[in-house]
Amino acid sequence: MTSTGPAPAGETAAPWRDRKRYAWLLGLAVPTLPFQAGALAAATGQGLWWWWGPVFAFVLIPVLDRLIGTDAENPPEAAIPVLERDRYYRWCTYLYLPLQYAALVWACVQWTRPELSAADRTGLAATVGVVAGVAINTAHELGHKRESLERRLARVALAQTCYGHFHVEHNHGHHIRVATAEDPASSRLGESFWAFLPRAVAGSARSAWRLEARRLERRGRPVWSRENDVLTAWAMSAVLFGALTAAFGPAVLPYLALQAVLGFCLLESVNYLEHYGLLRERRPDGRYERVAPRHSWNSNNTTSNIFLYQLQRHSDHHANPLRRYQTLRHFDEAPQLPSGYASMIVLAWATPLWRRVMDPRVLAHYGGDATRANLHPRLRRRLAEAAAPAAGTAGAA
Repeated sequence: MTSTGPAPAGETAAPWRDRKRYAWLLGLAVPTLPFQAGALAAATGQGLWWWWGPVFAFVLIPVLDRLIGTDAENPPEAAIPVLERDRYYRWCTYLYLPLQYAALVWACVQWTRPELSAADRTGLAATVGVVAGVAINTAHELGHKRESLERRLARVALAQTCYGHFHVEHNHGHHIRVATAEDPASSRLGESFWAFLPRAVAGSARSAWRLEARRLERRGRPVWSRENDVLTAWAMSAVLFGALTAAFGPAVLPYLALQAVLGFCLLESVNYLEHYGLLRERRPDGRYERVAPRHSWNSNNTTSNIFLYQLQRHSDHHANPLRRYQTLRHFDEAPQLPSGYASMIVLAWATPLWRRVMDPRVLAHYGGDATRANLHPRLRRRLAEAAAPAAGTAGAA
């Protein structure tokens, strides 16, 4: 693990300072993307600016990742308790929510404007979808904390995408089964994003329901009740969509649905690349080995980490789920992505390019032994079929 070394003998170590302290506020630019799009469209008279959100996320951020580069610095252990207590960092996430919902309401107003074309409205929905997708990441940061306020805020952030069950499945499912064949949110070597997406969406919803039903049954509570966190999360989304439809008319409903789908597809794009092909080994007792840095793909690209609250330091997050984003650490032994998440998401959508870039990295991670990876069943069968004739030839000899 990279860390700050001790001060030379006879010298007093200067207090460690977070050089990115005020840069974290840049993350609040994301929920203002719809406003930025509207301002650019009005200033130029060009409707293409309504698509500013995807351009910002998948063009501008990758360019900045390339220009600014990486940062593998870790806070020293002595500084971590101070950073964890500093409420400034919490407000950097709290403030995302009012901006997120102000943008959503404003977008509903724009979707009712007759002068906007269908292409303009769709572009705005795509921009709002970027806000919604990053809101799930904000909910991810908040939802892992012990404070009830933060967990409630996580559920509010998730309502926009109708993905409230993520709060249950991610914390109590994914973190237990990560980097195993049983985890719907861990992608397999040889599995395209387009095959992973329906498996992850459906599998996560089923898993969340089973986990919540099991929790309530253990407590002797009915599954169909207000105590069911999955049901109440979906109810929040239904109330939100119903209120916006009542306020602005049914014309906004298709765009609300589109932004929600784009938002959770963005989340699943991130899930796809975070553990692609990585597998935890089974111990002799049949249980999986403990999660280690080698079970998550990481990236130290500065720009993407700023806008995603250091989600790219994913190994430390899985080892220490309660650790706040400002204290997440880089580990030298964690496998590294060739670029930041913003670039890798686009690559994941182009299956041949993704496999050309990532499959060799997975194989190199396992010393060329593909059988040690989390394999797509089709690829596992193919390897088994290829090995069978070789084994038969060796036996005959």
